[in-house]
Amino acid sequence: MAQQWPATDIAQQILAGFDDYREHFRQITDGAQARFEQAQWQEAQQASAARINLYEEKVGEVSDGLRQRFSAQLLDVTQWPLVKSAYIGLIDLRFDDELAETWFNSIFCSLFSHDLISDGCMFIHTTRPSLHDRQRAAQTRRYRCEQNLGDMLQAIFADYRFAVPFADLPRDLARLERQLRASLPDWVCKDPVLTVELFSSVLYRNKGAYLVGRVFTQDEQWPLVIPLLHPEGQGIQVDAAITDEAEVSIIFSFTRSYFMVDVAIPAEFVGFLKRILPGKHIAELYTSIGFYKHGKSEFYRALINHLATTDDKFIMAPGVRGMVMSVFTLPGFNTVFKIIKDRFSHSKSVDRNTVIEKYRLVKSVDRVGRMADTQEFADFRFPLSKFEPECLAELLEVAPSTVVVEGHSVLVRHCWTERRMTPLNLYVENASETQVREALDDYGLAIKQLAAANIFPGDMLLKNFGVTRHGRVVFYDYDEICYLTEVNFRRIPPPRYPEDEMSSEPWYSVAPLDVFPEEFPPFLFADIRQRRLFSQLHGDLYDADYWKGLQAVIRAGKVIDVFPYRRRVDQDTQ
Repeated sequence: MAQQWPATDIAQQILAGFDDYREHFRQITDGAQARFEQAQWQEAQQASAARINLYEEKVGEVSDGLRQRFSAQLLDVTQWPLVKSAYIGLIDLRFDDELAETWFNSIFCSLFSHDLISDGCMFIHTTRPSLHDRQRAAQTRRYRCEQNLGDMLQAIFADYRFAVPFADLPRDLARLERQLRASLPDWVCKDPVLTVELFSSVLYRNKGAYLVGRVFTQDEQWPLVIPLLHPEGQGIQVDAAITDEAEVSIIFSFTRSYFMVDVAIPAEFVGFLKRILPGKHIAELYTSIGFYKHGKSEFYRALINHLATTDDKFIMAPGVRGMVMSVFTLPGFNTVFKIIKDRFSHSKSVDRNTVIEKYRLVKSVDRVGRMADTQEFADFRFPLSKFEPECLAELLEVAPSTVVVEGHSVLVRHCWTERRMTPLNLYVENASETQVREALDDYGLAIKQLAAANIFPGDMLLKNFGVTRHGRVVFYDYDEICYLTEVNFRRIPPPRYPEDEMSSEPWYSVAPLDVFPEEFPPFLFADIRQRRLFSQLHGDLYDADYWKGLQAVIRAGKVIDVFPYRRRVDQDTQ
């Protein structure tokens, strides 16, 4: 019976579906250069969203095709180890084999209950070589300085060409040389073995293009990112040379949209990125270049390894308890787990399905470095012993339909994971005066940059923002977000009579999407000193006309610039 079961046919159909997905992924990605050259910024955003949605669309197509072709035979899960074995043989010589494993897992999970997940039927643990064991492929270009930094930069840009001209390449290269000399030790730029190594393909995201690599000598190395811009109506501009690891890390942050880049061998490119950004987990690096499903696989493997090899236990996450979500974490694992409560606070008008829609929306919009990326999981199973009793009791109380104890396991039927950050309200309680000022300034910038990306946070309380390890303020509570252009910003009309001001009820009508920015100060800040400071830093956020101006720009079709790095002021660019 087992010999007659069509394991190889099923494996081949799954792999054919993966090839179809990869080809469509490649077509969208390959269009990034033309969109950059033609300054098609709205099309770039649409392509980014389409590429994210592509995965689930293609998984659905393959699952439907398998059900139609194999019907009852397919649903015999006891035979799926044979399918897995046949599939391993098919992917062994591929350059994207690790992604193919994740694809197989997605197909399996679309066909079967998560109760049937096992390493015998799917790839809970990978069968692929680790990054360290893979032979490095030649996907990079190297340039030797030979004591003349300017000549090396000219050689680089002789190789990286576009269909439209540079606005003023000699000027830009002179600026790059000055920036490199200022950011690297004096002796480095005189070292005859100084080398720049760049990934051969250009990375594209939003309105920018990026050359990514490293600067190194025999003894030291620095990451190197060179952003390129294409202002409408002008030629391409080389904007900066970034060698600070923290700044480069932010460019590849979990708060950013995914890059579009032609990657022949994903594992090798991720290995290259890992060498220049050793603090990044490989899950985050895969995600940053658009392979977010495989990033999810790598995250899950890191999580189960952490649980198996440490005494870490789940606790409730620090901070004010949410009115919609309950949040728990592992102290030694830099992630929070968010579940939807069964009952919301009376002040919340959303329902469960709306919350799910809001969180999924964040996946497909431009996060501009100000919204944490999320991964959605179903049917997580954890050992009961891995929960602190107080944590488990609270989860069972607020979300009994989602968190269930089954013997020695805890089943979490649905959750999101996010990078753990310090809640902004807790951060400012323990910060110095200077740190408070910097945090509140960045908080205002975060709100403005989200607005520039057509996102209105809704609930802008400090507790809904976090501070990253780089000191950036990031929004992470999405149950009330909406598009900025959906909001009706209004000024509070003057009172009709003196009694109006004394009334506990407003003397004017308020529709569901009406927002009155002049009400923000007491709502956002109970601390009067923080309120006054924020008014000095970002008082324009209290003016309805500020928000209306942004709406007008967005409705006119303009994609507002939000840079993922600090731009240097250089006199010769003015």
